[in-house]
Amino acid sequence: MNRLGKYGKFLAYLVLVVLINLAGLTLFSRIDLTKHHVYSLSQESRNVVATLKEPLTVKVFFTKNLPAPYNGIERYLHDMLDEYAEAGNHYFNYKFYNVSTKEGEATPESRANQKLAEDYGITPVQIRNIEQDQVKFQKAFMGMVLIHGDIVEKLPPITATDGLEYKITSTIRKMNNKISAFLALDDKVQVKLFLSSTLNRVAGAMRMNNLSSVPEKLKKTVKSLNGKYYGKLEFISLNPATDKAAAKEAKAHNLLTLKWPAFRNPRTGIEEEAGSGTAGILIQYKDKSQQIPLIIAERIPLIGTQYRLADVSKLGESISGVVDSVVDINEKIGYLTDHGTVPLSSFAGMGQQSQPALENFQKMLSDTYSISRVRMKENGIPDDINCLIIAGPTESFSKYELFQIDQFLMKGKSLALFLDPFHEIKMQQNQYQFNRQGPVYIPNHTGLGKLLTHYGLSVQDALVLDQKCYKQKLPQAYGGGEKPIYFAPIIQTAGINGAFPFMENIKELVTIKAAPVELKKDTLKDHGLTAETIFSSSPESWLMKGQINLNPMFIHPPTETAQMKSYPLAVLVSGKFSSYFAGKPAPVKPGKAEKTDGKKDRKGRKKKAENPAGKISESGTVISTGRPGKLLLIGTSEILKDNVIDKEGNSPNATFAMNIIDALNNRVETAKLRSKVQQFNPLKETSAAVKTTVKALNIAGLPILVILFGFLVLWRRSARKRRIQWMFNSGKKE
Repeated sequence: MNRLGKYGKFLAYLVLVVLINLAGLTLFSRIDLTKHHVYSLSQESRNVVATLKEPLTVKVFFTKNLPAPYNGIERYLHDMLDEYAEAGNHYFNYKFYNVSTKEGEATPESRANQKLAEDYGITPVQIRNIEQDQVKFQKAFMGMVLIHGDIVEKLPPITATDGLEYKITSTIRKMNNKISAFLALDDKVQVKLFLSSTLNRVAGAMRMNNLSSVPEKLKKTVKSLNGKYYGKLEFISLNPATDKAAAKEAKAHNLLTLKWPAFRNPRTGIEEEAGSGTAGILIQYKDKSQQIPLIIAERIPLIGTQYRLADVSKLGESISGVVDSVVDINEKIGYLTDHGTVPLSSFAGMGQQSQPALENFQKMLSDTYSISRVRMKENGIPDDINCLIIAGPTESFSKYELFQIDQFLMKGKSLALFLDPFHEIKMQQNQYQFNRQGPVYIPNHTGLGKLLTHYGLSVQDALVLDQKCYKQKLPQAYGGGEKPIYFAPIIQTAGINGAFPFMENIKELVTIKAAPVELKKDTLKDHGLTAETIFSSSPESWLMKGQINLNPMFIHPPTETAQMKSYPLAVLVSGKFSSYFAGKPAPVKPGKAEKTDGKKDRKGRKKKAENPAGKISESGTVISTGRPGKLLLIGTSEILKDNVIDKEGNSPNATFAMNIIDALNNRVETAKLRSKVQQFNPLKETSAAVKTTVKALNIAGLPILVILFGFLVLWRRSARKRRIQWMFNSGKKE
């Protein structure tokens, strides 16, 4: 009976353990204790994947048993895709493909999977592997493709987990929008190749021997892309040398045109006639178009401008990105391209010098938004954009153009101003050698200051210099060490307003040639506007005014600390703005000269033609008080340039640039998702006294604790000894 009871208990316990394990396999939960929930799917990602209306499949090609730091990426991918699948229900599926080799030999299965990966455009990358004190290089597959309907999107090689969730979520949103957009197109997207036949005469001399094969190669590229675009692409090859309409269209879109004098061809020895030719690719849908350079101009010091032919076989990704932008798959955002603003592209024509541009910023922006290039002088501000970026204008705005900007803000839209306090005029090379002086800086007054002053803001004609700045390493030939670049302040955590959700995980920024932004609190209060500083310089900052000389050898901090203080460098203003033109008649749009009726007055001057509409009064043309809008003001455009924003978009500056644009477009959750993982996480700045105290505790703290612990043990033993002696002594007395 007892034996049966024991067996019964054993079986009951066994069944209980099995049931607990089964429950653990199906009923489990995870708790992410990290500050920003780095290892959990964000709500934004859950919302995006939950909106899928058709199945989306993720195929992962990842080599197993990779060395550190790559060995944890595959596990991270498994966990993340599990959460995506849970949020997307049956519309989201994923599969890992075995592409690994055993003892250097690929199995039939892995060989077939490697071939499949290469068909999707995923090629192995070379990584470093340290084994037995030897550095070896290993090729590994670390790629992923997403398939949604007929659309296939490839992610770059996954060599780190930073920003991976943002890339996946952004791609899913883009694909989901793309299917809906392309199925609704009523016309085809035209991929136009403009290539003058006259260029073939100079192609050999310019080392572009494959120029004649470009039309056929590009046609095949477009044909391969048509599969994922539901056949909505149409390839057209045009020859501006023989087609006048094509030449006119190429000129209207400012495509690259090369002109050359008569010369003797060094390869053939034949005398070539003077001529010209046009080359470029234009992606066009209805009235929207965007170009891709076919011949790339590169300015090389001492040599001059060199030209090279773009690799047509690699133009597929560029064409895809431009097609997405032209079709407006992403939300439209405006960028002002006239008035001397910083160009989005550094492309320069023949004989022209390339300018610093915003190519990296443009690439990041086009991944999420559709960029609309605004030419205010020609067409004004389009009504279909909700955010306008004006970066580094150098030309004055007319009264009518200021009116357009003011009314754009009155409509409850967002305006991002990156204004430079000075216009830099570079000396010509021969002038520089003669005068031995650097660039000249003159105050940059474009007229926008009138609007800003009315709203309660201003940008000073000064540059902020900061002792907390970028340090340039000097070569040994100049004595080595570091040279502080005071006009490139480093904005540390203490100067960043972490109250903004899109700034809470950004720990450091760098600015260049930044002006202080002034807030006129009384004016802001009278207009009911809320102004908050996004980031400021350190308390060890001072201003450079008047004559500007940015030669680091001639810049020295002030001797009196009273001259130093923190200055706001970026401000966000929100609320219902009051129009600068309230109570005033709307400015007249500049137009052609007034017509006359041919008659003359008493002085012999032609009379103006009578305008029957001139007596009609107007009302409602000026919005006096607008709907709630947003105005971003930063005292420099350098913060957007390629020397500050990295190509991969992983730096804090790149994250900030995109986060602030997302915030202006009411995409705060997307901004939080992008900055969820922060690569740069510096220690908090502390005083010298605190550092010395911590160092002393680290050196002497442990020995002191051991000594104190020894004294404690000795004291307890002595107390125990005295207690025992007392017990024995009290027993003897009895």
